[in-house]
Amino acid sequence: MSGEWRADLRYKLEDLVDRFVVQGVEQADVLKAIEEEIGNLRTAHERDPDPADDESPIDEPANDWPSAT
Repeated sequence: MSGEWRADLRYKLEDLVDRFVVQGVEQADVLKAIEEEIGNLRTAHERDPDPADDESPIDEPANDWPSAT
């Protein structure tokens, strides 16, 4: 894979920051929030690098309530 993905990533990040700046958020605040979220993503990845491999059942609501049928 070429370096084009990095250019695409940069463009998307610039667009994301710009969307919030246009709404009145300070650019420094947006960048700080992005840095914090990247940290959260790293932490989540360290805990479970591939959540799709988890064998735990999905916690879905039961369809046994009266109006379900």
